Amino acid sequence: MSLHFVEFELNGCQIDGMVEARRTLLDFLRCDVGCTGPHAGCEHGVCGACTVLVEGQAVRSCLMLAVQANGKTVETVEGLSGGPKELHPIQQLFREEFALQCGFCTPGFLMTLVALDRSEPRPNAAEMREALSGHLCRCTGYQGVLRVIDRLTEDRK
Repeated sequence: MSLHFVEFELNGCQIDGMVEARRTLLDFLRCDVGCTGPHAGCEHGVCGACTVLVEGQAVRSCLMLAVQANGKTVETVEGLSGGPKELHPIQQLFREEFALQCGFCTPGFLMTLVALDRSEPRPNAAEMREALSGHLCRCTGYQGVLRVIDRLTEDRK
């Protein structure tokens, strides 16, 4: 297998390394870089647990090759907060509304909502639900996530 040099910005830091052409961005982030926020769930792009932002767009890192990230900006859930004791506002809402249980799917939900929030001036509840429709959770029954969406949209009225 051929090796390729990749270099990209990850959560504000420059990352580089050699990677096999067929290695996914998810595997590169988790195994080579040590960034464990994106989770390997289905590894087929169905569950959303591996969602990261690439150039501000939510993507399934299990479906993207690491070489495709070359020269781009990548953000994971670790990059959302300003520090170890500071949460992003959407993370704080997830905490307040108990929108997580085991937490396995949470990074994907967060990254998708953050991408939508940054790209749309004032996304409404229906747009948020649609954006999250491809995410699977086995623990919470989605009620907490729906409460987060309600709070996000009520703050914008």
